[in-house]
Amino acid sequence: MKVFLTGGSGYIGQVVIEALVRHGHEVTALARSDRAVETVTALGAKAVVGELTDLDVLREGAAGADGVLHLGASYERSAEIDRDAADALLTGLDGRGPYVHTGGVWVYGDTDGVVDEDAAKNPPEITAWRLENEARVLETAARGWHPVVVMPALVYGRSGGLIETFFVEPARSNGAVALVGDGSNHTTLVHVDDLAELYVLALEKAPAGAVYVAVAENRTFAELAPALAEAAGHPGQIRHLEAAEAHEQMGPIAGAYVLDQQLTSDRARRELGWEPRHLDAPAALAAGR
Repeated sequence: MKVFLTGGSGYIGQVVIEALVRHGHEVTALARSDRAVETVTALGAKAVVGELTDLDVLREGAAGADGVLHLGASYERSAEIDRDAADALLTGLDGRGPYVHTGGVWVYGDTDGVVDEDAAKNPPEITAWRLENEARVLETAARGWHPVVVMPALVYGRSGGLIETFFVEPARSNGAVALVGDGSNHTTLVHVDDLAELYVLALEKAPAGAVYVAVAENRTFAELAPALAEAAGHPGQIRHLEAAEAHEQMGPIAGAYVLDQQLTSDRARRELGWEPRHLDAPAALAAGR
């Protein structure tokens, strides 16, 4: 399959390109800079220079593809840029193949035990905008197009991701891992390698209008904290932040780290044959794997 990809030079996108190439797909990736071009070409993809706001570039890239993966993200005007990029990619693809859109499990908010894709959504402020965009994408199935939404858990692995950014890196300089609250709340987790495999399976096998959560484990932050402290080089050093202090230090994303949510990926396992291999997040995080 000829695949057009956004976000290919990012943390997740690089691993997805590796997986696509390994599965025999021909990949073209959007690249916003010379460094991004070098990154994606080194992984075996062809680079197309452009930004997520270059809608003509997105339409043209999608028009030359058999399928599209939208992993790119903007941290300014997130809702508007994601919406317009998705519209351009879908229009360019014009229903000729699958369009896989990236969501996120935080939109489910706090859950009452373990839930699946059909659970009610109650997102924190930082991800509330995703609801309208994802609905807009899925509605295109009524036109005969082929939208699919993949909703990753908190992604870790290869010493990257938000866990590294908001917990491990600050702890290296501060001397202790900071938890929001007492750490008894659950978070969902998926290793970046397993997530990449799910993206490929969604592209190859998912039916139109399908939604899949990408969750391999549910763990409490208290379970993860010793591993994060180990990774930071300060074994056993853990401190607890009140919500206001956490918001001051982390910004709005602190609202996501106080969620207590657990989800199951049974649908992806059953329908796509997804089999995540990394099922011991604390061990992997401690070792930086």
